Amino acid sequence: MRPLTFIVGTGRSGSSALSRIVNAHPDLLSLNELYASLGPGALPPGPVSAARFQRLLTDPNPVFDTLIRSGVPLPEFLYVREPGRYAAATTGIPALSLMVLPHLTDDPDGLLDALVAEVAGWPCRPVAEHYAALFDLLCARCGGTAVVERSGYSLEWVPRLNDAFPTARFVHLFRGGPDCALSMSRHPGYRTIALLRQLMNRCQVTDLGQLTADQVRELPPDLAPLLTREFDGQALVMDRPMSVAGFGALWSELIGEGVALLDRLPEQRRTTLAYEDLLDAPERELARLAEFAGVPAHPDWLAAGRAHLDGSRRGRSLELPPADLAELRESCAPGTRALGLA
Repeated sequence: MRPLTFIVGTGRSGSSALSRIVNAHPDLLSLNELYASLGPGALPPGPVSAARFQRLLTDPNPVFDTLIRSGVPLPEFLYVREPGRYAAATTGIPALSLMVLPHLTDDPDGLLDALVAEVAGWPCRPVAEHYAALFDLLCARCGGTAVVERSGYSLEWVPRLNDAFPTARFVHLFRGGPDCALSMSRHPGYRTIALLRQLMNRCQVTDLGQLTADQVRELPPDLAPLLTREFDGQALVMDRPMSVAGFGALWSELIGEGVALLDRLPEQRRTTLAYEDLLDAPERELARLAEFAGVPAHPDWLAAGRAHLDGSRRGRSLELPPADLAELRESCAPGTRALGLA
């Protein structure tokens, strides 16, 4: 199997820029938000037929289509910038088309057609073998000898990814808590995540699929629309007052749980990458990433990588009122300690 590396993290840590840098490397296939796109059912157990694997790739992600219909598409959604023959309001956008394929080609519809035609003839086998064949196919079409997958909000995926791909390597990309949490607080996806977590906590479930009809009927009007096909995203999600310290607590929770999961992996199969270090020393950190992923660090690639990094958003949390900043730092303290930075 080709060398496979997963870049995992909380998201809002410069990870989209890092995917663009990875994509520019001639020896790397950059899979941008693959498992975020496919959702929690992306790694089913047991043998998987070709038809079922094709559905994993092409069935629309219902949460993402709902956000698009509701007027709060995520900035990471590439397909909607130059839409093709699919639309959230009508056909639904195939999961693989929303963020993965437009990252690789200017013709995501054509590439999807080609992939579907190939997948149709594959045997029934474990899903990891399907993915390995998919990676080979994409490398043949798009270039690359090694594979790097990067999804935001992906730390909880570490055990499942490790089980499916027991030789894969993991890079934990993280950003300082206050800046990361502030970025989350302004992002429609993380604001929706925070509301859905509030909804699940209220109903004492850990997954939306566990909600009963009675629980759904009893939800308050400011949360119930989140479970519908379309809602007023601006009013329900973006205009709602939400404490930035609450996002600091979310960041701390994700970091604490993620560090514990990564610590279970063998040391030689994991490393860390701080966003701030990437800004300060991009050539050094990118060279380290390339070596870890199993490819050479070409000098021209290292030089070009700096152009994809925007340091202007560093320290934005310092612009908060002093009381808000103090509360945010306090909520981020557990995550900072988990990273060994305090």
